[in-house]
Amino acid sequence: MAGVEDVRAVTSTLPRAYEVVVRDRIKWRVGAIVFAALSRDETSIGFGYPKDARDALVESDPAKFFLPPAGDLRYNWTCAWLSQLGVDELEELVVDAWIMTVPKKVWTAYLELHPR
Repeated sequence: MAGVEDVRAVTSTLPRAYEVVVRDRIKWRVGAIVFAALSRDETSIGFGYPKDARDALVESDPAKFFLPPAGDLRYNWTCAWLSQLGVDELEELVVDAWIMTVPKKVWTAYLELHPR
């Protein structure tokens, strides 16, 4: 089971990523772009994910993944229950969300040092 400290461990290694608290929610950003955010009660995480693939992700495991609130459906965003995620899966989702926010030269350099 993944938790807040696991998210922090992953995001602390990501260049240009930083943590903020907005309206009692922990979020991780690159510049002004949020790529991951915890729910207020820290039981779920929202993360950047391609809109055209999120329905398939949610349908693949509806006990683990769910759609964001209706107001956020316009964004490249999906959500998951932290209690259902393994640490490796959490890391993959967060790194992939981060990749969507940084220039290619930044993420390629990161992946050279941290191969999957």
